[in-house]
Amino acid sequence: MDLRGKQKSFLRSQAHHLQPIFQVGKGGMNDAMIQQIGEALEKRELIKVTLLQNTDETAEEVAVALESALRCQVVQIIGKVLVVFKPSTKDKYRKISEQVRRI
Repeated sequence: MDLRGKQKSFLRSQAHHLQPIFQVGKGGMNDAMIQQIGEALEKRELIKVTLLQNTDETAEEVAVALESALRCQVVQIIGKVLVVFKPSTKDKYRKISEQVRRI
């Protein structure tokens, strides 16, 4: 599902109030972290991931890794904070993706 400009804008506005729930540190991205992010996306659909200052990875590298591993979309990158979106496969968690579909 490719997002249009208005849909991305809506997601950015929804993510504005969110706190980052994952931090990429000096260990970098690993399979366990990617799996946990996938599980969080399944329940929340929209999350923030932040990169700590001691990490060797760039936000763009983390974005590419997440998009390829989880088939999600990185809606926004500001500095070291990524906003990640993936529609849930379960109906009961589909709140944000239903709103996005209507835009």
